[in-house]
Amino acid sequence: MASSSADLVIGKLTSLLENEASSLSPVTDEIKEMKLLLGSMRSFLQDADHRAGAKGLSQNDLVKNVRDLAYELENTIDEFTYYESKRQQWRGNNFKRFFQRRLHFPVDLYVRHEVAAKLQDINKRMKSITERAHQFGVQQLEVRDTSRYDPNWKNRLSESSLFFKDDDLVGVKKAQHELLGRLMDEEPRRTVISVVGMGGSGKTTLVANIFNKQSVKQHFDFCIWITVSQQYAIEELFRSMVKDVYKQRKEEVPMQVDTMSYRVLVDTLVQYLQSRRYLIVLDDVWNIEFWQEMNIVLPEGMRGSRIMVTTRKEDVASSPYGFVSYIHRIQPLRKDDAWKLFCKRAFANDLDGCPSYLDSLARNLAEKCNGLPLAIVALGGLMSSKKSTAEWKRVHDNLNWELSNNPALEFVKIITLLSYHDLSFQLKQCFLYCCIFPEDYGISRKRLIRLWMAEGFLEHVNGVAPEAVAENYLMELICRGLLQVKNRNACGRPKVIKMHDILREFALSISKEEKFVAVSDGKKGVEENGIRRFSIEVTDKEMNPSGKGTSQLRSLFIFVVDEISKSSFNKLPSGLKLLRVLDLENAPIIELPNEFGDLFNLKYLNLTRTQVKVLPKSVGELFNLQTLILKGAKIVELPPEIVKLQNLRHLTAFHYIYEDKGFKRYNCIRVPPSICRINSLQVLSFVEATNALIKQLKEMTQLTSLGLANVVEADEKELCSSIGKMEHLHHLHLYAPFGMIKMDLLSSAPPYLEKLFLNGKMENVPHWFNGLHSLTHLTLQNSQLGEDLLYHIQALPNLSYLRLGDNAYNQERLCFLAGFQKLRLLDIYFCPLLNEIMIEKDVMPGLQYLQVYNCKKLRGFSYGSDQLTHLKEVYLYDVSDELARRLCGEENFDGLTTRGILLTRSDDDEAESEWVYQIFY
Repeated sequence: MASSSADLVIGKLTSLLENEASSLSPVTDEIKEMKLLLGSMRSFLQDADHRAGAKGLSQNDLVKNVRDLAYELENTIDEFTYYESKRQQWRGNNFKRFFQRRLHFPVDLYVRHEVAAKLQDINKRMKSITERAHQFGVQQLEVRDTSRYDPNWKNRLSESSLFFKDDDLVGVKKAQHELLGRLMDEEPRRTVISVVGMGGSGKTTLVANIFNKQSVKQHFDFCIWITVSQQYAIEELFRSMVKDVYKQRKEEVPMQVDTMSYRVLVDTLVQYLQSRRYLIVLDDVWNIEFWQEMNIVLPEGMRGSRIMVTTRKEDVASSPYGFVSYIHRIQPLRKDDAWKLFCKRAFANDLDGCPSYLDSLARNLAEKCNGLPLAIVALGGLMSSKKSTAEWKRVHDNLNWELSNNPALEFVKIITLLSYHDLSFQLKQCFLYCCIFPEDYGISRKRLIRLWMAEGFLEHVNGVAPEAVAENYLMELICRGLLQVKNRNACGRPKVIKMHDILREFALSISKEEKFVAVSDGKKGVEENGIRRFSIEVTDKEMNPSGKGTSQLRSLFIFVVDEISKSSFNKLPSGLKLLRVLDLENAPIIELPNEFGDLFNLKYLNLTRTQVKVLPKSVGELFNLQTLILKGAKIVELPPEIVKLQNLRHLTAFHYIYEDKGFKRYNCIRVPPSICRINSLQVLSFVEATNALIKQLKEMTQLTSLGLANVVEADEKELCSSIGKMEHLHHLHLYAPFGMIKMDLLSSAPPYLEKLFLNGKMENVPHWFNGLHSLTHLTLQNSQLGEDLLYHIQALPNLSYLRLGDNAYNQERLCFLAGFQKLRLLDIYFCPLLNEIMIEKDVMPGLQYLQVYNCKKLRGFSYGSDQLTHLKEVYLYDVSDELARRLCGEENFDGLTTRGILLTRSDDDEAESEWVYQIFY
């Protein structure tokens, strides 16, 4: 992680030399030398990052010293840049400049002298550290403490799973049934079955249990288990397979096997396997290249051979293995199964299970594991030796410390963090950063991407937008099982992600040691220990976000846990002048600090759902700002100074209003028309479509997302002309709830448009609708369209999300007769005339979620449930009582008026799924 600090500082030194050379002329040579020294240290630091856990105390101290020195150097550079930015602000007109030059001249001299002295001192210490690094040499990092890091321990752990009994396993019957079916079905072609899940999720244990079954052994002519792991030698794996061939034939293994060449090994295996039905398990595969090496000895044939792969990486599981492949994704244990497994370990000798006096503590500990079998087994084993309530409470209250320091839980940390240590240093930063959010917190994909950008974590890739680089990083962390997808959008793209509780505890421990992130309840201020990022989780009325360490913070997050804590504070502390990130989402902040305009370093500002009513004019001084988020805040207008933010990429701003229907609606904010001069802006949403803004909108051809409210019919020509030029537009929201939306003059839609939201009356379906080939999400409100609507959109090849609401459809019957082949979610609401919905056979075969609400006249609802095999949930709310009784049966009603029905498919591990309904009165 120190390598990332070095990279950041090298970039700042370069910028300093380019932009402030005259101001720092006395120490220019020192800055150049420090840049060279940090550059020469980078390879050492990156190597240290890759060998975490393998370094001795001396190397750890060295890495710590480099990191601290890089932080100190960054502070010095940022403080100098801060004073330089203030000096630029002091420069006014000629009259002011005359007096201010004389007023601030002594301060300028003092600041420059102070900076020069600090830089010279840092330079001396950097030279000393560099000399020590050369004494160690990078090769010294190869030395491992073999008492703790046995290279064969992972193989032994893997193969020990082969000896687990059925009684040791919990919650796997459904998975066993599915995998056994795939292993022994009648498919004659060679099939690859991948089992993928995060470290400790039970992949190896599940596959080993299946591999050991007698029915499996009898079904195949040859069965072999191969543990691969991160470090492997393909010839040694082949040699091991050849030896197994001789053993299974009950022949003595020839001596020459140990000296066989690569070619002879391959020939031997191919000759033996091509005439047999074989089962080969490849356990713990880490990269796609391994399959390319292994595949050469695995004949395809038509004998029903099977290969099982366990991996923690989604890209390995999704590799092109051949004609037939299947992926089984390991899910966390359900709550009752997790509790059962915990009790089997913690109370193995107690016939009555968990004693009542320990029930609350035990259940909390089991839930902390979030269904991760390895953690449940380890924690249960640790607690089996604890008998008193005091002992249980001590572990319960200090679980973070126990996970990081208790030898009984060390292997949980090693197993789960293998994926972390395999990351590049950029991805390590991105992963650790996620622990800044509270436990079980759902993190928006867009929010996280923009935060990573602001923090400078992303590698620069020529020709690729930083947002795309960040999304690739996110997908890599998800594929490795280090982050979990909490919600996906209708086309399967991650929308909300979270960090597993156990991984978060480990990440917090690493972050604290690296001074990367600190988390607090806010009762104590920020300590002066060099911490860079501070997260406050406000839990009660007491909060103290200040402290001696605030002046060194680069990121500050405030999370309000409950309603009570919202009264705890309403104003930010001072002294935050070096902040890069200020995230106050949901915090009850009323006003921004007086020195708001001094936050020259700020790149990300999130005021979502705060009580801030005015954005100060000094916002124009935040020339580094990239992201400004004002969703649901009280701000209704942005000052003209916003146009000065020439680095701004994302502006999302609206405030909520409430209507009689009880649904949350949002309204736009007003922005100066000159905002169209910000050439870097990618996202502009949700702003008032004034005539002056519409006229200048043609300049914003670079936009990827545009949201306009109060659109008027008179602006149709200019609006359509502007949108037609936005070739990069992915999202378009147009809002005219009390007027008409006319888009007929748009010759064709932007080619990459993915999301389209139109709220307003439409005379007809625009002619360009059937050309929306990239569209995945379509929402229509107040459109008052008729039967021809579905004809224009049914053949859209990528449409996965369709919402029709607020009288978007004004007919009595809504008949889906054809098409919608990729639709996953259908949402229909507030259509007062609608009395029948019909979905024909073979229409929307992939539909998963169907929601209909506030359609009071709806009495007929027909769809082939036997055809909609992917359907998971049907939600009907405020529809006719007649329809509710028909769906659920007259006998299930007791005379009360029905408000809603929720039908879901059960996901019982012990049985086939079936429809279960819940009635709301």
